[in-house]
Amino acid sequence: MDSGSKPSVAACAFNNDDAADSGLSVRQKATLTTGANYWLTQTEPTIGLPAMRLSDGPHGLRLQDDKNPDHLGIGASIPATCFPPAVTLASSWDLPLIERVGAALAREAKARGVQVILGPGLNIKRTPLCGRNFEYFSEDPLLSGLCAASQVRGIQSQGVGSCVKHFAANNQEYDRHRISADVDLRPLWEIYLRGFQTVVQQSSPWMIMTSYNRLNGVYTDESHWLLTEVLKGEWGYDGVVVSDWGAVYNPVAAVRAGLDLRMPGRPEDDTVHQAALRGDISEARLDDVVHRLRRLAGRVAFGGNDEVDMAAQHALARQAAATSAVLLKNEHGILPLRPDGVGTVAVIGELARSPRYQGAGSSRVNPRRLVHALDALRERMGTSAEVTFAAGYRLDSNEPQVDLVAEALQLAGRADTVLLFLGLPDAAEAEGRDRKHIDLPHNQIHLIETLTGVARNLVVALSNGSVVTTAPWRHHANAIVEFWLTGQAHGEAVADVLLGDVNPSGRLAETIPCRLQDTPAYLDYPGENGHVRYGEGLYVGYRYYDARDIEVDFPFGHGLSYTSFEYADLSVLPHSASNDLALTVQVSVTNTGARSGSDVVQVYLQDRSGLVVCPPQELRGFAKVALAPGQTTRVEIGIPRERMCYRLPNMGWAFHGGVVEVRVGASSRDIRQAQVVELERTPVERPLTGWSTMEEWVAHPVLGPRLQKLLEQRGGAQGRAGQLLSDPVGRQSILAVPLLGLAQFPGFPLDVHDVNSLLDGDV
Repeated sequence: MDSGSKPSVAACAFNNDDAADSGLSVRQKATLTTGANYWLTQTEPTIGLPAMRLSDGPHGLRLQDDKNPDHLGIGASIPATCFPPAVTLASSWDLPLIERVGAALAREAKARGVQVILGPGLNIKRTPLCGRNFEYFSEDPLLSGLCAASQVRGIQSQGVGSCVKHFAANNQEYDRHRISADVDLRPLWEIYLRGFQTVVQQSSPWMIMTSYNRLNGVYTDESHWLLTEVLKGEWGYDGVVVSDWGAVYNPVAAVRAGLDLRMPGRPEDDTVHQAALRGDISEARLDDVVHRLRRLAGRVAFGGNDEVDMAAQHALARQAAATSAVLLKNEHGILPLRPDGVGTVAVIGELARSPRYQGAGSSRVNPRRLVHALDALRERMGTSAEVTFAAGYRLDSNEPQVDLVAEALQLAGRADTVLLFLGLPDAAEAEGRDRKHIDLPHNQIHLIETLTGVARNLVVALSNGSVVTTAPWRHHANAIVEFWLTGQAHGEAVADVLLGDVNPSGRLAETIPCRLQDTPAYLDYPGENGHVRYGEGLYVGYRYYDARDIEVDFPFGHGLSYTSFEYADLSVLPHSASNDLALTVQVSVTNTGARSGSDVVQVYLQDRSGLVVCPPQELRGFAKVALAPGQTTRVEIGIPRERMCYRLPNMGWAFHGGVVEVRVGASSRDIRQAQVVELERTPVERPLTGWSTMEEWVAHPVLGPRLQKLLEQRGGAQGRAGQLLSDPVGRQSILAVPLLGLAQFPGFPLDVHDVNSLLDGDV
């Protein structure tokens, strides 16, 4: 394989002097703003800057031959460990595990001479129809941000850079190259940017990738506000900002906005150089690009050919997949199955021998090995149980096949237990296209409905990259396990969970709705005329379902276990406003069952102050704890003050204190303990403008008295305005009018000049 240039360690031993002192010409600096080819950055021997290799992907290395590259997962790539993707890892709610997976990804990348991994993906799951949801963590910004921060820490611990993507509001694949995500500022900050802010502040990824879409009308790689004011300014990001592949339509506008690296490389394009000569791009901006690339080169490791323990990599992939499985339903404790006590087992479903274990697109990995569920179950059960198989359906068609259904019925009728493998085929969800519905394929639903009359002990194992509703058929199944996409150890992980070698401890990182029509973005997706309006605002995922009191299939945070847990003795300690922690939450958790297991203790807060509009509750902290049978542990979860802040125009992040309800539970709708506390109030002054209402002006501690004094000096309001102010009912109407509006009324003694003078402090 042609892996490109691999500079020696000596060649990389450059210093970090300011780029302005590097002696590079404007042309040399401009050339560094674009890659050398599909996967390599430019080299600049004058300053000892080596070429750096970038490679997909977020759950396994997709390293290609430079002679036949692509960014869509079409071309060949070297064999690599295929770990479970983000949809699965997030369901583990296990941050140390996710960090270990990140480190394992980086070990293989480092061994192959890769300097930067393009991942993880950090976009919010706004709609379950997004065809790329398998690459993203959650519908919740806190869980998304913490999972991403953990993976980034793991990757970069090995001297490999992590490139977090796609910045920002890339929440659908439909028309992704042109669509404008039109998002109000508060949900943009609190939902769609919050996870990126978390990962920047906690793990400082060495690279961040912009998205294809426009944000509020501006392409993200041309948004000075997004890249320079927010990312590099407010957040203090010191890494490299790279484009998504082929996303740069205006290189000059992109570099000027804060993009550092255009990919894939277009070194023959001289537009940035010419713009710099004209003064359309400042040389200081080019110096910043050079400095950031040099900083990246100083952080990453060069070389390659390190030995990697592939058996250990596979074992970790297996552990991650099994740990992340979500037990949705377990009627009468049918699971786990005992190999020596199940009799005849009918394994039904083409997915049992043709597994769906990863998504399609740029993240697709060529797995070093792949274990099918049918093979793993047969090996695990050995001679203690008879295992039969029927395909039941085809993956390349949605229509039932009479002969396949008949064969499945025959085997199911003779079996003591039926393991039915259902899920979404590759064609149903992929990068570049969205889904049309949230149902299983018709032939699979037909199969489960047909089996109901003959199958005893029916267990459904699901494999899918985005949610599928079980509402139309879940009553037919005795147990349902959501495995998501498991990576290359698919079969072993499935057998581990179904046969009880692993007690499932996964919890849903996204709500499973009953119907597509119930989902938050239903009326505002996919958009029209190049725009999609995020009309649901803050109410994404469980925030929406809770606010509307909508029945869901399975709630956010849900997941059963082969054991049981009880919560007791909730204690909430509020801290002073000067403390970085707003609250410390403690609760006792007891394993009341007969098996060891892990529980995820979730803390939701409800703001009862009424000072700002808030969802009914929001996840603010969690902890995963492992307990032996009968064991009790005291779980402590600190809630940082910044997690309770909201973002309002012209105010930045603010937290006002007041009354909150602390809810501790096993899911967003399984609250076990709750306590109301009052946090120290912090005055939050909203900056006044001419468009602030009379009531807001009067309430302001500084400008309010000045306004009152000026009104008195002018003799007070006269005419109709004065009559309304003196009337209890009319006064409310006047108080609701912006001060600039009142200045237009006859009899009101202030004009626009007076309002501006008050704001400028001249009065």
